[in-house]
Amino acid sequence: MAYDVIIIGGGLSGMTAASLLAKRQLKVAVIDKNYNPGGSCGIFKRGAVTFDIGAAMLYGFGESGFNSHRFVFNSLEEPIDVIRHDLLYCVNYLDQRIFFWSDVEKFADELARIFPSEKENIHRFYRDMTKMYQHIMVETPNYTTPDETDPKQGLKSLLKHPVSYAKFLGYLNKSARSLLQKYFKDPEIFNFFDKLTSTYCYATVEEAPAVLAAVMFVDNHIGGSYYPAGSTLFLPGKLEKVIEENGGDMLLEREVVSILFEDEQPTGVLLDDGTEIKAPNLIYSGTVWNLFGKLIDPTHTTQEQRDWAKSMVPTYPSVVLYAVVNREVIPADTLPIEMLVGNPQEVDGSEGTGYILRIDDRTLCAEDEHTIVAIGPTFEDWTSLDDADYQAKKKKEQERLVSVLEKRFPGFKQALRYAEVATPRTVERYTLKNGGAVAGPKQMLGQHMLKRLHTSTQWENLFCCGESTVMGTGTPTVTTEGLSAANAVLKKIGKDPFVFKEGMQNYVRIVPKPFTKDRLYADYGQEERQVMLKATRCRLCEQPTCVPDRSTDVRGIMRRVAVGNFAGAKKCWLKAPVNREKLVQFESNCVWNLEGEEPVRIKDVVTYLDEVLA
Repeated sequence: MAYDVIIIGGGLSGMTAASLLAKRQLKVAVIDKNYNPGGSCGIFKRGAVTFDIGAAMLYGFGESGFNSHRFVFNSLEEPIDVIRHDLLYCVNYLDQRIFFWSDVEKFADELARIFPSEKENIHRFYRDMTKMYQHIMVETPNYTTPDETDPKQGLKSLLKHPVSYAKFLGYLNKSARSLLQKYFKDPEIFNFFDKLTSTYCYATVEEAPAVLAAVMFVDNHIGGSYYPAGSTLFLPGKLEKVIEENGGDMLLEREVVSILFEDEQPTGVLLDDGTEIKAPNLIYSGTVWNLFGKLIDPTHTTQEQRDWAKSMVPTYPSVVLYAVVNREVIPADTLPIEMLVGNPQEVDGSEGTGYILRIDDRTLCAEDEHTIVAIGPTFEDWTSLDDADYQAKKKKEQERLVSVLEKRFPGFKQALRYAEVATPRTVERYTLKNGGAVAGPKQMLGQHMLKRLHTSTQWENLFCCGESTVMGTGTPTVTTEGLSAANAVLKKIGKDPFVFKEGMQNYVRIVPKPFTKDRLYADYGQEERQVMLKATRCRLCEQPTCVPDRSTDVRGIMRRVAVGNFAGAKKCWLKAPVNREKLVQFESNCVWNLEGEEPVRIKDVVTYLDEVLA
């Protein structure tokens, strides 16, 4: 198969790049080790319960501010339904609950309640940061990374608001602490902001660059916080839909083991099964460590480059608790996202962030329960454990996270219906993030912004995106990085890049809360809707019982149908079609049927693909 672009890595950044290029009618191939695209953004299921893998506090869908998700979906002309949180989240801090209101002034009042001696300074700080943000991010939206920004566009923006730009650029090589010191004196408020930078930037106020912190402190208030209606399956799923509807290929459960070179230029990739795939352009969406330490043969790089990559400090690894609890244990005033701070003085095992997203999205589990996804740092050594020690440490970490949640939700331990833990080993196994560093290299002074991987590399046909590049971590930023990589390829081959235009048609739809199962696929025809509802029952099993030899990718078909990607589902089906008797056999082998429940109606879904979409 001849491709125009190969995308190495099917996380959110790589999927964004691929979907935009496919929209411009380039033939793309996305290669990813996992069987589901999305990387840290997506879902898995346990029975009838849907868990978000990780990324679920989503910014970038709003109507103002730095809203890269909205821009991408508008550019793709692909509708997506999202739930807007009334409150961004809550920080449980010093026995107080601090509510993050969308209204910046209201939030400043909230913060002043906790730190009354800093009231005037808090308001002054947020007024100044908001003004700068409005001038730089809102009035002239630019969904391009700094390394790829057109100097003429940059100059135009600078001349419009020279004072704001001068301040902003002055923060480039200063710490967040130095910025805060211009406003505050109370040492306790520095601890509070430290928790914010640790959550958003995975860095302390001493480490985090002021230029990033200045944006971060107000960006979420301006744009708002969102969740895809029906789960985060829809975010990578909709990108996959655009890719496949426009002739692109998803090569899943395939790992790139090296980048091929000819005449000192990248020409393609070698896969783990020995297959070689060639293309005139490549986009890498993975870690800087794997790029220089694994995929590119040392003969094509310098010792200095390899040492630089090796020296990049990773973000701290995390453990993730996935739990189901009795609904009654979660108080009525709970927000979908709650930060739990145990020790204001430092980042340690007493804290975590809990996602209780069933509060707004009732499709995730049964009416009498809640799902909880709790993410917290781990400072344990996970590298050299045998299986027994590994399992023991997993149990210990599960107990620790349950204890953290117990402090916020008394009775949590007794209310548990189900729990499991993902460790740094789990993160690395599914996402190839070295050591389980969930956010790649830390966005810290000395390795921030332009001191990270650039979109364009020393090779004219190899481009980079993802968390190791200039913008760093977070779904809006990696989306921007994917957009930047796509535009770099388009410019290289003489096609129009994707740029913001006033009056773009909006494809992001904000739906009322709570979102319920009866509203899933409400804008589809009755027949389509019934087929999609049948597909959503698929548990997307890692070890499918329906097709033990995986000759027919049933879970891949169901995943695609569940987001309306009928073209991709049919393409997946036609790779290994079977007769109707075989489909009935698949249903009898379905894990639901083996557990005494109604199986996924595989035959009905496939029949629709075969007959209705003929």
